[in-house]
Amino acid sequence: MAQQVTVTEHILLHQKMVPGATGQFTRLFNELVLSAKIISRAVNKAGLVDVLGFTGEVNVQGEEVKKLDEYANRILIHRLARSGVLCAMASEENADIIEVPESLPRGEYIIIFDPLDGSSNIDVNVNIGTIFSIFKRRSDPDAALMSGDVLQKGSEQVAAGYVLYGSSTMLVFTCGDGVHGFTHDPSVGEFILSHPNIRIPEQGKIYSVNEGYERYWDRQTKKALAYFKSPKNALRKPYSGRYIGSLVADFHRNLLYGGIFMYPADLRDPKKPTGKLRLTCECNPMAFLVEQAGGMATDGLNRILDIEPEHLHQRVPFFCGSLNDVRMVQEIFEAESRRKKKK
Repeated sequence: MAQQVTVTEHILLHQKMVPGATGQFTRLFNELVLSAKIISRAVNKAGLVDVLGFTGEVNVQGEEVKKLDEYANRILIHRLARSGVLCAMASEENADIIEVPESLPRGEYIIIFDPLDGSSNIDVNVNIGTIFSIFKRRSDPDAALMSGDVLQKGSEQVAAGYVLYGSSTMLVFTCGDGVHGFTHDPSVGEFILSHPNIRIPEQGKIYSVNEGYERYWDRQTKKALAYFKSPKNALRKPYSGRYIGSLVADFHRNLLYGGIFMYPADLRDPKKPTGKLRLTCECNPMAFLVEQAGGMATDGLNRILDIEPEHLHQRVPFFCGSLNDVRMVQEIFEAESRRKKKK
């Protein structure tokens, strides 16, 4: 029988390769894995208990909060705060930074997460997931926490990943040394390495975008979509359209099969043409993952990981996936930018 590597073994091996490692990251990751198991259990029996439907509350994004969303958020905050290695957390569901109380042991790490991405699909049994992004604190640990400790560029991430709750539960993450996927084996209660060294195909065949909003897109985004639907592209035939509407699910499929995920700016509100996805808890971790797998992520003109966050819930346009496909989108955006400057 082939040797099976658990996620804990994998992290411990990584720890040995990092000079001066203290074990703090390993403890944090163990709590994250335990949280994922608890949430996975709740997702799998969601139709049998009172965790479907809305709570009646609205989150900071102005969206109705699902019961399972709230449950996942509470589990993550409770478990991660007790890891003893965090100084702060931030959640897509909470308006402000969550500092670890002084009554609990604290450390130098910061985690930002979306507790349950794709929650609008919960009631119809479509794949959903937890996305996370991990940083190290910049400021003196004995001083007050600074906003800059949390609002770091994506390129400063020490780890990022997601847990996909579907026909099986998968944990996919990177510590900056490639992307690895682990599948949960419920018979032993462990995440087992199933997808080592994931590489996204350089050339994709799939585009993922909500075409229902096309009339609200800018000129360059419409041109990009036309490219993928045209027989005059790199494939010499139209790409296949695949859109689930759950970022984790769409991203995961494209990571394995190749393709591009797009959530562009929406011009319905000319004061905020910034798209829907949040830079800190959605775009940064996915951009880190896709780059580590050989792909690319951009807002159209700028590398996602180079964007300085201005506030915790900042939104950005997001184009992410296979290298050739995202490069083509960026070329279209750059050409349109040059055209505007000539006017």
